[in-house]
Amino acid sequence: MTQLALDAEALYVELRNGVQRLCNPTTRLVGIVSGGYWLAQRLHKDLNLPDAPGAISSAMHRDDFAQRGLAASAQTSLPFEINGADILLLDDVLYTGRTLRAVLNELFDFGRPASVRLAVLVDRGGRQLPVQADFAAARVALGADQSLALARSEAGVFSFDVKGA
Repeated sequence: MTQLALDAEALYVELRNGVQRLCNPTTRLVGIVSGGYWLAQRLHKDLNLPDAPGAISSAMHRDDFAQRGLAASAQTSLPFEINGADILLLDDVLYTGRTLRAVLNELFDFGRPASVRLAVLVDRGGRQLPVQADFAAARVALGADQSLALARSEAGVFSFDVKGA
């Protein structure tokens, strides 16, 4: 199998452009911990948005919670009112849709948003649930035995960690 080469910084530029088109004055960014939150933080700065982004964890609503447990770093923090808000969820990689299902359950524990949209850096296909991104910077096909995750250097530079065949 050939080595997958994705330029995370170039894809971030595409994501930034797509998010800019999706945002309106009432949009609130919420990043899925951890890669999605890194994206939300950088987008908040780069787009000069007024409200700090939220962070949301899928840990408490995952269907595999018994196997994974609760990570200490995976805390939900939503520094704005959720009721009636226009939420733009951000994630690094969309795969089966199970994380997104868990995140939606967590989000609705905090209130009832007016709308929820999704923007991702990479959509790798392989859905097990009927979800799709409103914007994906890239779409790639990976085998079920492969994993793709966003990494961030101390300087804030993005790269991808690809594992498997």
